[in-house]
Amino acid sequence: MVQVYCKNTKETKRFPEGTSLVQMLSEFDCKTPYPIVSAKVNNVSQGLKFKVYQNKDIEFIDVREPSGMRVYCRSLYFLVYKAASDVFPGSKLYTEHPISHGYFCHLRKADDSELTTEDLKLLEERMRLLVEKDMPFHRYDVQTDRAIKEFRKAGFEDKVRLLETSGEAYTDYYTLGETADYFYGKLVPSTGYLKVWGILPYHDGFLLQVPSREDPSKVCPFEDQPKTFEMFKEALRWNIIMGLSTVGDVNEAFLNGRASELIQIAEALQEKKIVQIAEEIDRRCRCENPLKVVLITGPSSSGKTTFCKRLSIQLKACGLKPMSMSTDDYFVNRVDTPKFPDGSYDFDNFDTVDHALMENDIMKLIAGEQVSVPEYNFVTGLREYNGKTIQLGPGTILLIEGIHALNPALTADIPDSAKFKIFINTLTGTLLDDHNMIPTSDNRLLRRIVRDYNKGAFSARESISNWQNVLDAEQKWIYPFQETADVMFNSAYLIEFAVLKNHAEPILRSVPQNSAEYAEAHRLLKFIHYFTPVPDKEIPATSLLREFIGG
Repeated sequence: MVQVYCKNTKETKRFPEGTSLVQMLSEFDCKTPYPIVSAKVNNVSQGLKFKVYQNKDIEFIDVREPSGMRVYCRSLYFLVYKAASDVFPGSKLYTEHPISHGYFCHLRKADDSELTTEDLKLLEERMRLLVEKDMPFHRYDVQTDRAIKEFRKAGFEDKVRLLETSGEAYTDYYTLGETADYFYGKLVPSTGYLKVWGILPYHDGFLLQVPSREDPSKVCPFEDQPKTFEMFKEALRWNIIMGLSTVGDVNEAFLNGRASELIQIAEALQEKKIVQIAEEIDRRCRCENPLKVVLITGPSSSGKTTFCKRLSIQLKACGLKPMSMSTDDYFVNRVDTPKFPDGSYDFDNFDTVDHALMENDIMKLIAGEQVSVPEYNFVTGLREYNGKTIQLGPGTILLIEGIHALNPALTADIPDSAKFKIFINTLTGTLLDDHNMIPTSDNRLLRRIVRDYNKGAFSARESISNWQNVLDAEQKWIYPFQETADVMFNSAYLIEFAVLKNHAEPILRSVPQNSAEYAEAHRLLKFIHYFTPVPDKEIPATSLLREFIGG
């Protein structure tokens, strides 16, 4: 017998060795408003078919928790692929990237004909039927060579390259009926769990809608994001041109000695984009109604600081005189900072910034006046005036950087013709394989963990613990304004994970196994294990990546 402690009910029960989590679930009275889809076993995410042979702590999870949502979405990807294989034999499915509160998928039929609304109707009908049948997902743990042989026979060269470069002795894969697929995380026990989803025509593919975290009984509402979609497509186009669509492709390139070349290409692509942005700003500055202010924002760890520095250099090369301000310097005194219901400070709230004062100072600067600007003392929590004054002279352009820079309430009285808005994001274009996308937030989380640790600001455990609060704040205060930007800049770095791996692995291993944050550390360690490491010695000192890895 094994002893199992359930964190949900705070009960301990005994079970025969080899009892599965789904069997235990019926013994524990977990009162959750939504169906359980997975569990954490000793702080490691597991599927409900996981069998217990030793004493364990267990926490059952529904889709409101990020790890539960990942399990649900992976299972949906397999459901889509299975239905597409049944309805359109010989087709190829690509699960490409998150967009519009769902996931963009591209289905290439065997005859290369255009995907129609009738095709999507057939696909959805087949998916509904598979859910109704409640077909089980079967997991197999086999030697990697055997898995490679099976996937090569099925024509999955993307999975073959990934597994050949992974260095793993054993690999697990799943089947649904006679259809096999590979996923780097666990799935739900059967298709009957997948009752909430939707299919919408979107561009040249379709949008797979997933449950809302706030109300998992409904799908997330659709929100068109044409500019963000185009930025994803641009990244994917470059990867296809370079033959680096998946992680297996990138690993092969490294193993063939192309790391130095790819670093130079990645830097050149980013610099080219920054030059284009600087030239557009320069053009706008010389119009009849000249540009006066450049507003720059983006989510945490998107590289805003380095981007602003590199943009300033290119603006100077255009003959302009950039002058920088930060919304952080206009923070209210800490005692006046808005608070959460639990009494803790809400530092991401728009009212954390004295936006009335800041807009008034910007208006004065645009009018040519000299302005005394504050500097925020993060140690004392006070806004201080230390004699710093600025004034916009001929050819001077004001750069304002901060998480609220694109919030229209910050610059409501400034004419649109005087503003140029830039949104920076980190949109990973490379796929793990054709059916496994890389979550865009993982890129930024790894950056943040490495940077915070190297600066002595926070441990990996602390960075992980606060990450969901960061994401929630971004959804409320930053992302609603991304589509209003004049231009978007993608700070994702082609070989980033291969470089971050060397820095992140020892830091992530420092997270204690008995902490709640270990689940995320364990997941990230498994994820970056897929990448062939690349040393950072050839990363230029001016690279955006240096903001996070140092040097």
